[in-house]
Amino acid sequence: MTPAARLSAAIELIDTIETDRVPAAKALKEWGTAHRFAGSGDRAAIAGLVWDVLRRYASSAWLMDADTARARLIGMLRLERNMDTATMAALFDGSRFAPAPLTGAEQAALSQRSLKDAPAAVAGDYPEWLDPHFAKVFGEDRAAEAAAMASRAPLDLRVNTLKSNRDKVLKALAHLHAKPTHWSATGLRIELSADARNPGIQAEEDFIKGGVEVQDEGSQLAAQFTAAKPGEQVIDLCAGAGGKTLALAALMQGKGRLIATDSDKRQLAPIHERLSRAGVHNADVRTPKGETDTLADIHASADLVVIDAPCTGTGTWRRNPDAKWRMRPGALEIRLRDQAAVLDRAVPLVKPGGRIAYITCSVLAEENGEQVRAFVARHPEFKLVPPEQTASVLWDKAEEFAAAALESPEGWLMTPRRTGTDGFFVSVLKKTG
Repeated sequence: MTPAARLSAAIELIDTIETDRVPAAKALKEWGTAHRFAGSGDRAAIAGLVWDVLRRYASSAWLMDADTARARLIGMLRLERNMDTATMAALFDGSRFAPAPLTGAEQAALSQRSLKDAPAAVAGDYPEWLDPHFAKVFGEDRAAEAAAMASRAPLDLRVNTLKSNRDKVLKALAHLHAKPTHWSATGLRIELSADARNPGIQAEEDFIKGGVEVQDEGSQLAAQFTAAKPGEQVIDLCAGAGGKTLALAALMQGKGRLIATDSDKRQLAPIHERLSRAGVHNADVRTPKGETDTLADIHASADLVVIDAPCTGTGTWRRNPDAKWRMRPGALEIRLRDQAAVLDRAVPLVKPGGRIAYITCSVLAEENGEQVRAFVARHPEFKLVPPEQTASVLWDKAEEFAAAALESPEGWLMTPRRTGTDGFFVSVLKKTG
């Protein structure tokens, strides 16, 4: 397919997503099935265009002063890919399979309009109903913060120190242009251009042998801030597929007792194979069965309970831009109840002097600082660990991190704009009695 034909296909797909209200991933899969002549490179490029339009869904329409799939694609090419009008005109030439030529109105919009006077929700590309929530956290910076959450994320990897080290993996992945992450001492980053395909990490020898895992740098830092130590009893209460479980196991150097569980047994399905590949031998995976309490034998003995809490996922929008436009206010209310319940569940598991690490991949205050304050009000035997103490695990980067991230009495908030990571909140609480 020609570059122009890819643009036409993307316009068709965006129109389908809007008209039929189908998830983008489903629309892309069905399009690929129906257009088998399109090669893998074509499908990747078209998917990249569609995802980028969803990233700039509101701002692109504002720029073009038109609410159509075509207008959104044109606006995205200017805002996200910095394409000039002459280059666009060469692609939109009306030839076979190419989009129709740019109209006078479209060319005028590209030359005369900007986001200067756009509302924050438009400039930042997020649902308008979330504007008060973003204003509460970021104030006048909310459009800039949200815009940074709209650009494509890099591919971050965590080196599994149970099996390898960063220097070794760096050499092995040199062909993918992997670089050390800025904050995490065990992280690697592969930058991706707008239309680049994700590299096949799962086919790399280091991945197959368990030397490396896919994990955003912010998620790596969240695990490090728990300060899990060798010999401790650690419970991962919302283990899911096991991303943070694996990171905790590495921090524990394979020593101590690591219990992984989750209320949804379907989420746990991949964890067994991942633990085996990573060489983790001190983990006990507890899959829920009916109404049975999987942690009934744990009574105030855990050194650390990690809660990677169910949340709205606002901090991961750059990886899943479709999600933000499908999110509704009711989802936040449900998540708040879920978070309070799992925090309360952790209380009887923690021994005196033990701690709870509360983590979300959300930037919303209601899910983060406000949730933590409500928990402390219900359970005054827990005290907040000062954020600067939490970040001390970064050693020589601690001061720089403190200047970059958003600090509150409850913990740290990382964002793409401030720390170059996904949006993550981390709070650590210690049980005093």
